[in-house]
Amino acid sequence: MITQVSSYFGHTFRIATWGESHGGGIGVVIDGCPPRLELSEEDIQNDLDRRRPGQSNLTTQRKESDKAEILSGVFDSKTLGTPIAVLVRNSDAQPAAYDHLKNLYRPSHADFTYQEKYGIRNWEGGGRSSARETVGRVAAGAVARKLLKEACGIEVLAWVSQIHTIHSEVDSTTVSLEEVENDPTRCPDPKAAAKMGFAIEEAKKNGDSLGGIVTCVARGVPSGLGEPVFDRMEADLAKGMLSLPAVKGFDIGSGFDAVEMTGKNHNDPFIAGENGPTTTTNHSGGVQGGITNGADVIFRVAFKPTATISSPQETVDTENNPVELSATGRHDPCVLPRAVPLVESMTLLVMADHWLRQQALDVLGR
Repeated sequence: MITQVSSYFGHTFRIATWGESHGGGIGVVIDGCPPRLELSEEDIQNDLDRRRPGQSNLTTQRKESDKAEILSGVFDSKTLGTPIAVLVRNSDAQPAAYDHLKNLYRPSHADFTYQEKYGIRNWEGGGRSSARETVGRVAAGAVARKLLKEACGIEVLAWVSQIHTIHSEVDSTTVSLEEVENDPTRCPDPKAAAKMGFAIEEAKKNGDSLGGIVTCVARGVPSGLGEPVFDRMEADLAKGMLSLPAVKGFDIGSGFDAVEMTGKNHNDPFIAGENGPTTTTNHSGGVQGGITNGADVIFRVAFKPTATISSPQETVDTENNPVELSATGRHDPCVLPRAVPLVESMTLLVMADHWLRQQALDVLGR
């Protein structure tokens, strides 16, 4: 028997997402959330609003309210311990805007590969390959955020640290949500944010797009989360991040910079802390041997430039004939500003899953 599991994520805190860009709606089913957690649609809406399209001139101008509807799993404002279903209806779908793509393959998009895999594809906005699929992830991440806050105090925050060649300077230990949300770019470095905003606007005018990096930190993570070998904390984080649309890279702690260091300056020395061993540096990114060590978990996620652009590009049609494509429709000239809540959501899902797995393991006193 062959089972398709492409739309599932997690083990104990498990989600299944569904929906297409220009269908009736997008949604998620969350299984494994403990009972008696206070939860409302407003808790979910806060994160959905940060992901919502049409926020500024730097994003797609599709207008969606993205209102969350909890269909099951919550009673009297508390979770029941049963599956939680969340629906977000599509209200500004314009499938006709993609008629010109029906028989074409967009360069570096999923049109060709979906056709090869399934023998059929939804060409209206990319269907399941559209980043609108991530609505369900963000809704589920909001539930995980509430659970982690109430249960163990884990806080997750992400921000745009680079767009194209523009770098920022941000202190990961002190940066706040207010600083991140203070600019449409979601870069908390004001000088870099101004340059980023200008660069995105210029790319948009030129029918082009830009990529960049989102940095994410999880604070208050207890030591001991993660599994050895295959379900290492960094492995599950990497899977979550690389499953996001447009992601091309992931590194944690020192990441690829570690290759230019030596053991002497890369190792994180242990010292005696108030609540047990701690480290003087964090080149490990808060994870050693696949298991958290109590330090902040910090990593970076690289996003490619948006594939769909209005400039003329060479491609082929479904009959393998050469054609020139100048794509129309509503697209982000840079996905980074709206990618921030996506990175946070996948991090929250991984953290919630591993925290619950640890509770099941740690049943005997120490």
